[in-house]
Amino acid sequence: MPIIVNLDVVLAKRKMKSNELAKRIGITVQNVSILKTGKAKAIRISTLDAICRCLDCQPGDILEYTDE
Repeated sequence: MPIIVNLDVVLAKRKMKSNELAKRIGITVQNVSILKTGKAKAIRISTLDAICRCLDCQPGDILEYTDE
């Protein structure tokens, strides 16, 4: 898939664990894991908004397009 999810990188920079992010934005730890591993087929804009607010970042910090 040409979309790379860099959520793990942003979490590491913020020194935050997946379970803390999940708790703060109101999703399950399993859903955070699916996002981190790039296995998600879609992401809700509201979830992306919550992640960006919590991590104080832009969507482009989390999602990256690459031409395979």
